[in-house]
Amino acid sequence: MARFTLPRDLYHGKGSLEELKNLKGSKAIVVVGGGSMKRFGFLDRAVEYLKEAGMEVKLFEGVEPDPSVETVMKGAKMMQEFQPDWIVAMGGGSPIDAAKAMWAFYEYPDTTMEQLIIPFNFPTLRTKARFCAIPSTSGTATEVTAFSVITDYQKGIKYPLADFNITPDVAIVDPELAETMPKKLTAHTGMDAMTHAIEAYVSTMNCDYTDPLALHAIKMIHNDLKASYDGDMAARDRMHNAQCLAGMAFSNALLGIVHSMAHKTGAAFTGGHIVHGCANAMYLPKVIKYNSKVESAAVRYAEIARFIGLKGETTTELVDALINELKAMNASLDIPTCIKEYEGGIIDEKEFNDKLKDVAALAISDACTGSNPRQPSQEEMEKLLLACYYDKEIDF
Repeated sequence: MARFTLPRDLYHGKGSLEELKNLKGSKAIVVVGGGSMKRFGFLDRAVEYLKEAGMEVKLFEGVEPDPSVETVMKGAKMMQEFQPDWIVAMGGGSPIDAAKAMWAFYEYPDTTMEQLIIPFNFPTLRTKARFCAIPSTSGTATEVTAFSVITDYQKGIKYPLADFNITPDVAIVDPELAETMPKKLTAHTGMDAMTHAIEAYVSTMNCDYTDPLALHAIKMIHNDLKASYDGDMAARDRMHNAQCLAGMAFSNALLGIVHSMAHKTGAAFTGGHIVHGCANAMYLPKVIKYNSKVESAAVRYAEIARFIGLKGETTTELVDALINELKAMNASLDIPTCIKEYEGGIIDEKEFNDKLKDVAALAISDACTGSNPRQPSQEEMEKLLLACYYDKEIDF
């Protein structure tokens, strides 16, 4: 038996933010990030809509990129004091991810992060509040997924939390919010969405319900991401839908080792963070080559290539065409080819090699590894990471 879970209601299209007027409740807490939602007026609009719905509103502001365990605990404490019956998270993936974890600690103050990081081990939610997610970026799709990523900065580890309990009740996918994204964020979130869709399609958990969503998202992203990056707002609006479709696919089909590697390299090095979407973009071509040694995965990569109009006579030619197309997309979006080139070389070579064994082991143990079509050994994961650092070819 398999399961397919989405939010109860999904409102989409320009102006759909106004649907907040129709939520039924008495208190709402709004969780937001660093200020873009306030700067562009969306936060004020959301608060006014919630007040029109008859709710008392409290704000939790300042969720950082890659939200920390400490931020989650602060938010949960505010919720425990305020006792909201709606949690409304708006902005990029970070505030929505953080709010999902806050939700668990609000309803179950005695639970621990160690319990929550076990996949599909959340307690039953909705005993106190329901959850509405409003994305402003076109990539994470956390508004429709059963996932959240929280960072423990003391340990230098990103924890992917996974449980159908944290799939939001309501998603509001209003493209007006995404029109404010800067170019670099548009590129990184767009390739994050592409990775979601491709990994969902080749996941060992793919099914008839997820495949159409993944394929259509891949085609939309392939068609629209560069134009969106260049400032075409009609393409930007379509990308907001595409990333949501990709999220519907991967939330139910799960992901693979591109995400395992991105999770475990993101916060591992003292030179700085590797932005999640950029990490996915750099690693995806390498992982496709690695996974394509498994015939069933190669066939599905070839199906993707055909679906977006790439040419090739054989499965191998089609897989190579897909890899080359993704590399070309990265180049057109000013995304580096490898970790060594990332942000002018902020990830120190010696530190990377010193931490290689530990990072590889953590990536193997990541929740996303189990559904990858090829299960890497410690040696293979180390080779993969080195290939991603130095832009080496995969030959194993």
